[in-house]
Amino acid sequence: MSTDPIDFQFDGDERAKQTIVLAHGAGAPMDSPFMNDMASELARHGLRVARFEFPYMAKRRIDGKKRGPDRAPVLTAFYADVVRQLGEPEKLVIGGKSMGGRIASMVADDLGVGGLVCLGYPFHPPGKPENLRTEHLKVLRTPALICHGTRDPFGRPDEIAGYQLSGRIGLHWVEDGEHDFKPRKSSGRTQNQNIVDAAAAISGFAQSLT
Repeated sequence: MSTDPIDFQFDGDERAKQTIVLAHGAGAPMDSPFMNDMASELARHGLRVARFEFPYMAKRRIDGKKRGPDRAPVLTAFYADVVRQLGEPEKLVIGGKSMGGRIASMVADDLGVGGLVCLGYPFHPPGKPENLRTEHLKVLRTPALICHGTRDPFGRPDEIAGYQLSGRIGLHWVEDGEHDFKPRKSSGRTQNQNIVDAAAAISGFAQSLT
């Protein structure tokens, strides 16, 4: 447990009843275009959004050197510190993009948070469907929403349909979306439309928890 203050980036009304905590993915920072757009849309729905960076990504911001994520125990411990510093876990919906959402899903039950939101859950590495990351999702007790693209290589709809997932987990399908929710031009949709739709689904999910 660390007592060092965490550098949060907040969006939305600080008086909001609920806060969505979003961790970044493995390779992009908390202020990537995707994270900026998602935070902005969630704030438009009246939610407060708190973003942060895991230590390895915060170091990159300082020295510009790319480094891979720390091992899961380090990341889960840090996410626990995030929740402690924000306080009132029952008012928090924690989650994040890809890896960030996966780490949140690993600590949600233990931390007693109000809900979990995953933006593109990495069910398995691309091209390796046998390497599943779903064992803990079978017994998840925290209400959860996974927003997942129908073309996401980290888990196709037909694969996910066969997984044994907790009944507490709901799915919002991002139409023609890749791992970053980006659709093909031929779909007639845009990434922004998919982010807007996902934010609306998350808002509805958050409201259902109150």
